[in-house]
Amino acid sequence: MAIHKILFASLLICLLIQSIHGATKERVLGDLYKGALDVTTKNRDGVLDAGKDKVTITWKLSATGSEHESEFKTIKVKLCYAPPSQVDRPWRKTHPELFKDKTCKHKIVAKSYDNNTHSIDYTLERDIPTGIYFVRAYAVNETGHEVAYGQSTDDAKKTNLFSVQAISGRHASLDIASACFSVFSVVSLIFFFINEKRKAKLEQRR
Repeated sequence: MAIHKILFASLLICLLIQSIHGATKERVLGDLYKGALDVTTKNRDGVLDAGKDKVTITWKLSATGSEHESEFKTIKVKLCYAPPSQVDRPWRKTHPELFKDKTCKHKIVAKSYDNNTHSIDYTLERDIPTGIYFVRAYAVNETGHEVAYGQSTDDAKKTNLFSVQAISGRHASLDIASACFSVFSVVSLIFFFINEKRKAKLEQRR
């Protein structure tokens, strides 16, 4: 009898875990309250350098978001790939199911929700790859599920984008060493020719 109770309890636990996992999987972007957060970005003109340049990110509750803010517990801000940087890159692919979506892979910050306006100066991480980006903020409920979002671009993800250039891996000291080696090579070559010419003249005098 005890064995049957243990098996029954185990079955219930497995079903509960599966249902929770399934519920998480089924959450899609289209089910969230779109535009519940106003998100804007500000940065210098031109291509930004990873590991160096900053993006000022501001978010606040929108006029329509007030209808749902009672559900908001945490705001998660993420850096997202724009469509041009997703072409032929399945590891950046957009998927409607959030657990499969690879659009917003780079975490920026997570903060407890309040209805004040928040702004941060985000220094682009050194490992950010070259690409075109926008910023999205998710409102998360107390169970850890995304319930609403806002983003710094339009629905087509074509406006207010910014470009980032990844770190090339070269260091300034390497460039200096390379330049010094090049100069040394040229000087050595000139010295070699002068020395050979001098030897030739000495041979002729003999």
